[in-house]
Amino acid sequence: MAKLARKTVRNLTPYQSARRLGGSGDIWLNANESPFANEYKLQCDRLNRYSTCQPQELIQAYADYARVSAEQVLTSRGADEGIELLIRTFCEPNTDSILYCPPTYGMYAISAETFDIETKAVPLTEDWQLDLPAIRDSLDRVKLVFVCSPNNPTGNLIDRRDIEALLDMTADKAIVVMDEAYIDFCPEASTVDLLERYPNLVILRTLSKAFALAGLRCGFTLASPEIIELMLKIIAPYPVPVPVSDIAVQALAPAGLAKTKFQVLDLNANRAYLQAGLSMLDGVTVFEGYGNYLLVKFPDGDSLFNALWEHGIILRRSPVENCIRISVGNRDECEKTLAFIRKQLSQC
Repeated sequence: MAKLARKTVRNLTPYQSARRLGGSGDIWLNANESPFANEYKLQCDRLNRYSTCQPQELIQAYADYARVSAEQVLTSRGADEGIELLIRTFCEPNTDSILYCPPTYGMYAISAETFDIETKAVPLTEDWQLDLPAIRDSLDRVKLVFVCSPNNPTGNLIDRRDIEALLDMTADKAIVVMDEAYIDFCPEASTVDLLERYPNLVILRTLSKAFALAGLRCGFTLASPEIIELMLKIIAPYPVPVPVSDIAVQALAPAGLAKTKFQVLDLNANRAYLQAGLSMLDGVTVFEGYGNYLLVKFPDGDSLFNALWEHGIILRRSPVENCIRISVGNRDECEKTLAFIRKQLSQC
């Protein structure tokens, strides 16, 4: 039956998510998940009815959290659906393009290719910042420019002045999509305040990381009311299951926000612990990180990754040579991971 599929799909290499890659072990620090499993109350008296497309209580709760108006918020099945909705809304198949800046999140390109949208890759500079001259030279037929900050997998923040320069450069030509999946770990770096000045700015958010709700699949798009209205024309009729909305509203209530703030402080402390411990090892480079993960360069990243994997410590390979991305877990997980790496490197 494969011959009946679109050629693009037959030739597509799917995104290699942490779950698809598998593994077997006791320590899972490969998917930038939170180690906290929080409890929520579930109500089942409305499951016989379809959900509201955009639950008002959820939209208002996130609008209040993000400090925007409800008309500037769209909720979807994770930020991944937000990526697809933007591509479907603004890009004509086999005509338009998206632009992204590797090394970065792989779903931008895969989502575009799925819909027969050309992709243009403009690599980040050596210090992992935007190459603005190269982007300017590549904007022909580009409708969407994807920028991740904090960037995955490098962990760094994109210079705010460069983001504003990019927004100016693309005014009336393309939309700049800021992926802020990890911004809750460094909220002061958000570009949400720029929404008032730049109608071509879109921001992607999620509850998967800092809110410890990766399994909920609840994301948000922040943009001008005009862009939100366009996206609502193509979103699925019932994109937010009732239990998802109920749990998300609880997470965004004062008690939920207080819990998230406490857990973010804990994870940031564990990140600092990992960074300090790894930085003391000979030949190891730990890159400054602002999310719930660190990118670390080792003398032989592949062999160390394999040793960790076989020992039941599941981390994430990186497209950056000899680099491993380590999600920040609880203190016990961080201590055991650091101890194994220290022991392994001492034997080399």
